[in-house]
Amino acid sequence: MSLDRHHGGWVIVLSFVFSFMLAILPMPAWASAWRPDWVAMILIYWCLALPLRVGVATAWFVGIIHDVLNDTLLGQHALGFVLIAYLAVKFHQQLRLFPVWQQAIGVFGMVALNQLLGIWIQSIFGYSEMRDSFIFPAFSSLLLWPWFFLILGDIQRKYKVV
Repeated sequence: MSLDRHHGGWVIVLSFVFSFMLAILPMPAWASAWRPDWVAMILIYWCLALPLRVGVATAWFVGIIHDVLNDTLLGQHALGFVLIAYLAVKFHQQLRLFPVWQQAIGVFGMVALNQLLGIWIQSIFGYSEMRDSFIFPAFSSLLLWPWFFLILGDIQRKYKVV
């Protein structure tokens, strides 16, 4: 295996670190319910762009780190991210053919599924109840996906991440 084959791994790692920083950034109370799921969006992008490098194992590792950073049940985000990565890798060929606005609808579905799974896991352990605001991060992720996709695509091309 040559070193040229896996070029730009540091860009992937830095993008996840940046998404973790955005995920724990303090926000006003009125805006915190609308916080996009930055880590899930980064995971979806890299699973669509490089499905052989970023997949289920990466999602599990990233999910465990996200659980530790957000002080949630250990494995809660890991399970949701594994599900997202599985769906993104399984359907990456179809999703990459869609226009960006249709990809955003897929991102909405995956983030909403992740939010529902998290609320379901928390309710099993008695930590929270179902509320309508679970869908807000999915809406904000849907609205930000086109710009997010373009920016990460430019970064991927500039640093030749393959």
